[in-house]
Amino acid sequence: METPSDDAKNTIREPFLKAPASKGGFRTVPFIIANEALERVASVGLSPNMILYLTKEYGMETAAAATVIFSWSAANSLAPILGAFLADSYVGRYRMVGFGTILSFLGMALLWLTAMFPQARPDCDQFSRICEPPTAPQLLLLYSSFGLMSIGNGGIRSSSMAFGADQLDKRNNPHNAETLQSFFNWYYASISFASLIAVTLIVYIQDNLGWKMGFGVPAVLMFVSAISFYLASPFYIKLKARTSLLTGFVQVLVASFRNRHINLPISRATNEPWYQQPL
Repeated sequence: METPSDDAKNTIREPFLKAPASKGGFRTVPFIIANEALERVASVGLSPNMILYLTKEYGMETAAAATVIFSWSAANSLAPILGAFLADSYVGRYRMVGFGTILSFLGMALLWLTAMFPQARPDCDQFSRICEPPTAPQLLLLYSSFGLMSIGNGGIRSSSMAFGADQLDKRNNPHNAETLQSFFNWYYASISFASLIAVTLIVYIQDNLGWKMGFGVPAVLMFVSAISFYLASPFYIKLKARTSLLTGFVQVLVASFRNRHINLPISRATNEPWYQQPL
């Protein structure tokens, strides 16, 4: 029986040596989870004490400050819906997460600037805590920071988990379901722990070290979140956006309207109309 020659061995091995490294996999998961976890620490940590910041530093009435915070919370809840639609239909998940990360950082940086520079806030008496009404530029800076953070949250939270699943979804892998389940478990455990850190450590920093440090730490964490996400950019699987979901929805509405007068055939057994799938 002949043994394979050295040339034959090299022919067999050479394709494996020259094959490009595959993208995705578990090596990208820590960067994606770190991006989401740091974003949660930064954003969730700003909410509990925000009403104190608006009433004490901006002289807002409690009702007005609560209205601002409720509007901000509503925008944070609605933005991921729009973000998911844009990511799946036009932009793609990678770009949506990256876009959201940058905008969230810019929003937190603007909020930190309102604490750093006295000119960004209305003048308040140190003893009576009576403040002058905030000017239009001061409110514009404040509301711009809230708006950027809401848009950024919509970009990250709408696509981060799905983007992580894209890195691990190997249909030919017999353990694909277990792999995805493990990722989802780690993902939810990470954001839960991040939320716990946010409402304890970040709030503690704001209460004891002041607003400059209390808003500066979330901004730094958001910057680290952006760096973490883009460090693994060469290794990500970046799926392209599919056909617009809105287009398909409109097509269904148009087809339903055009076929509204079609009579369905009658079932002989029940004497009721039934739907027959076209051949």
